[in-house]
Amino acid sequence: MNGKKLFRTGVLLIDGFVLWTVLICTMDVQPIGVNGTSVGFAQLNGWFHQLTGVHMTIYHITDWLGLVPVCGCMIFAGIGLIQLVQRKNLLKVDYDILILGVYYVIVILGYLFFEMVPINYRPVLIEGRIEASYPSSTTLLVLSVMPTIAFQADRRIKKEHIRKCIRAIAAGFSLFMIIGRTISGVHWLTDIIGSVILSVGLYLIYQSSVALYDRKKN
Repeated sequence: MNGKKLFRTGVLLIDGFVLWTVLICTMDVQPIGVNGTSVGFAQLNGWFHQLTGVHMTIYHITDWLGLVPVCGCMIFAGIGLIQLVQRKNLLKVDYDILILGVYYVIVILGYLFFEMVPINYRPVLIEGRIEASYPSSTTLLVLSVMPTIAFQADRRIKKEHIRKCIRAIAAGFSLFMIIGRTISGVHWLTDIIGSVILSVGLYLIYQSSVALYDRKKN
């Protein structure tokens, strides 16, 4: 898939996320949440929450593993900083790293926005507090960052077996985290779905931006 098609697909997914958010705010909204908080798609979310139950051990494991993509972000930030110091010009830093930095900032801003404008609250109290739940921030972080690690490995590592290993680890880790957050019972099912749609859309826009720049440069 070329850069333009990737971009269009990414934008379509972002549009889908906006629509999904609107539906959550309007469809089957009932006070089934903790302390009577209202939740969209109440029958679906209530049914799935009763099916999985709450597993705080899984929640804590996936919470701590959320530091893995943070470390990935720091590694790329370090690469960019080293290049900036050595080349003494921000515009001489590798363009895919610069675009990646902008991408990570957008992901962080998206996270902060939904913390300030909560759509759903968690189905359980976390340390006695009600917390925003939509979209799942850990899922958003993992699915936004882990694909970029595999993508950058493909661009920067010459040995194919190492690239394959990194891709497999990134995919396996992402799948484990999605399943873990889904069955832990600390998010509504629609929170996880929203995170998947948003993160994939954002990543495709990042990938398309690099692909379009590659094409322009070459």
